Amino acid sequence: MRTPRELRRQRRGRTHSCWDHLIAAPLWPLHGANLGTLLRTCDAVGACLAVPRFPWVPDALERGNTLRRRACVHWVNDPLGWLQRARDDPGTRVVGVELADEAVRLADLPAARTRTVAVLGHEQHGIPAEALDLLDEAVEIPMVGDGSSLNVAVAGSLVLYKLAGLL
Repeated sequence: MRTPRELRRQRRGRTHSCWDHLIAAPLWPLHGANLGTLLRTCDAVGACLAVPRFPWVPDALERGNTLRRRACVHWVNDPLGWLQRARDDPGTRVVGVELADEAVRLADLPAARTRTVAVLGHEQHGIPAEALDLLDEAVEIPMVGDGSSLNVAVAGSLVLYKLAGLL
């Protein structure tokens, strides 16, 4: 078993700049606390966070961010337009975390080999219908209990770890 000191030595010594390889995109957030949690996961897996310029989002990120260094955040003015541009980029894969007929189970989701955007929907309503057509694929997180979904931070964290090849 490795000691905490050995684990820390293997981590990056400094913050990563924008690698633009893996991007978590909670484009319709509801709860600010989840954004801070998701930002910490982005740092852990080397991803960036794309968030809308809602008036409350910068404060939510500031409050929820316990990182000592600046994290990579992409500010999105028009979520649907931004998503369309990502989809139009031939080198980008757009994966939505959503229950859908042809969704891939999380366990079967391959790691990101090209630039990948992980789209996360509203915590109560999911990804809006007009955005579903902009996805290359959907991934579902199997659940055994009565709940129909996880919160954005938990769902996003699971998918990011899988896409980063760390699970």
